[in-house]
Amino acid sequence: MEVIIKSNYDEICGEAAGIIQQEWQKKKNLVLGLATGITPLGIYREIIELHRKNEIDFTDVIVFSLDEYLGLEKDHPQSFAYYMKENFLKYVNIKKENIFRLEGKPADIETHCQEYEEKIKSHGGIDIQILGIGRNGHIGFNEPGSSLSSRTRVKTLAEETVNDNARFFKNEQDVPRFCLTMGIGTVMEAKMIILLASGKNKSEAVFQCVEGPVTASLPASGLQLHPQVKILVDEEASSSLTRKEYYKWVFQNKDRVKDHLK
Repeated sequence: MEVIIKSNYDEICGEAAGIIQQEWQKKKNLVLGLATGITPLGIYREIIELHRKNEIDFTDVIVFSLDEYLGLEKDHPQSFAYYMKENFLKYVNIKKENIFRLEGKPADIETHCQEYEEKIKSHGGIDIQILGIGRNGHIGFNEPGSSLSSRTRVKTLAEETVNDNARFFKNEQDVPRFCLTMGIGTVMEAKMIILLASGKNKSEAVFQCVEGPVTASLPASGLQLHPQVKILVDEEASSSLTRKEYYKWVFQNKDRVKDHLK
């Protein structure tokens, strides 16, 4: 787990976009797992700008959405399909046939989830999975108590998550109580995971994710078991970390490892 601490939100988004660009340079048909929410918006803005400058081309890139509200049509303003289209997809040259998403109204939930897992595998798995983190430590819509080996499935949202998302709806009762989400086990199969967190209200979740015990009670803690996770946080989100200065020193001096091999 590599913890990268930057001064502010814009810096962590720029760092994340740079990582994605570097990986795209190695593999032009990169498979990206896309998260929604407030936090990832800055990454998408940075990537769109790189595309505008012809520094990244999405012709062969494949994308999979992380989750979706159950019961919402794809054109509903609060659906995650609408979010991805309006905040990212319509600004870059990703082919329509390379865009995969969970349906808000699948004909059969279990079959749809199983087929989604199979589609990911058929494309060689996800190369980079983008994640945010909830105040209760959820990743995707894997709420506390989710199995660390869970697969794509229907989940019931925690009351805290419903309350946090109520600001995006006219009335709290309009917030869906159910969703479809990649499971923690699905996320953990990505070759690289980039988790972003910004703000003081995420500091406790970040602390538990990075330095707490691995437990289903805090789903993000399972990322400690992944071989290549990058945790990008700003100063406020990193404020509860006990080894903060160590993480900064490691990041700033990581190139010195090469000097010892000369």
